[in-house]
Amino acid sequence: MEAKRRCVIFDPFSGISGDMILGAFIDLGLEEEWLQELVAGLPLSARVAVSRASRGSLSAAAVSVEGPDSEPVRRLPDVLEIIEAASLSDEARLTAATTFRKLAEIEGAIHGVSPDQVHFHEVGATDAIVDIVGAAAAIAELAIDACFTRPVAVGRGWITAAHGALPVPAPATLRLLEGLPVIETDFDAEMTTPTGAAVLAVLTGGERAPGAYTPIRSGFGAGSRDPSSHPNCLRVVLAELEALSHMWVLQTDLDDMDPEYAPKLIEEILDAGAADVATSSIQMKKGRTGLRIEALVPDQARQAVSTAILEGSSTLGLRFWPVQRQTLPRSTNRIEWRGFQIRLKIAVTPGGHIRCKPEYDDIIEAARALKIPAWKARRDVERVLETDQHC
Repeated sequence: MEAKRRCVIFDPFSGISGDMILGAFIDLGLEEEWLQELVAGLPLSARVAVSRASRGSLSAAAVSVEGPDSEPVRRLPDVLEIIEAASLSDEARLTAATTFRKLAEIEGAIHGVSPDQVHFHEVGATDAIVDIVGAAAAIAELAIDACFTRPVAVGRGWITAAHGALPVPAPATLRLLEGLPVIETDFDAEMTTPTGAAVLAVLTGGERAPGAYTPIRSGFGAGSRDPSSHPNCLRVVLAELEALSHMWVLQTDLDDMDPEYAPKLIEEILDAGAADVATSSIQMKKGRTGLRIEALVPDQARQAVSTAILEGSSTLGLRFWPVQRQTLPRSTNRIEWRGFQIRLKIAVTPGGHIRCKPEYDDIIEAARALKIPAWKARRDVERVLETDQHC
């Protein structure tokens, strides 16, 4: 049976904020005690309360975080120090730190200062730190493999922040949402906060919700307002995805580029995120010999790879179409051979047969150092594998 991937789908039909994210994860099934222990492990004077709330016709979990009456204005190094001292998994710590770094980069670019010098006002307060750390810890606790988003409602109008009056969505919020699908509603208020936008951007990377999935559970997190026009809450869906990878094939044909530059183009395509690249010689119009470039690309890298092809070659366009890819379960190991570490790629077929292949680069490096032909080094390593239990 194919392994499935656990994912979370964010559905910000009424926007997204830090407290809405925490509430949605609690409603999804994480225990209040888990959240209390998480907050207790932060070097902050914070209190958290969980309750039930009605938003329109929907029942949602409401999470409120209270900090001290007076707080210092924190910069990025201050917040990173808090995260480093917290009782968190490595995965959650990295996600939380990445989110705050992204916030600092955006705020710094907007206000013309370096990220380390940005004064975190609202997003450096105790409640925002708890919200971001809590979201990162929830993803780790649920053992999520991927996160996706549906279109984000942002609202309209004006808000008053530490920097004065700002249009909705706030400049930082809109910058954080670049690359994500957005809906401009006619609700005259801020529906998506910088905290919510930052968490969503880091967790999903802008990946849209898949067209097919198996829902496991869903939960609603209440926003602080309760307007009569719509249920002010965030929905999150815990789901499973089939192991099949949804990919794209990008293809272009060249008849006016010197083939000696093809290796550099292939390198740039791979650097842009392609899973594989192949070239072939073809016969084009007017009898010209051409070069076909074909790349297999994950969905999230399609735009970057398209840009690499269009910028790095003489082509005037390219073709693309969706494909699905099925892969064998894979793992890695290593052996020591004649003083060199040789990495092994191990795959298991549906029938249970094991395929074991030494890493090409390691073979080449060892052969060069030993001054022997690479094919002989590969053969000798394979002989060791035949009698060893590394595969």
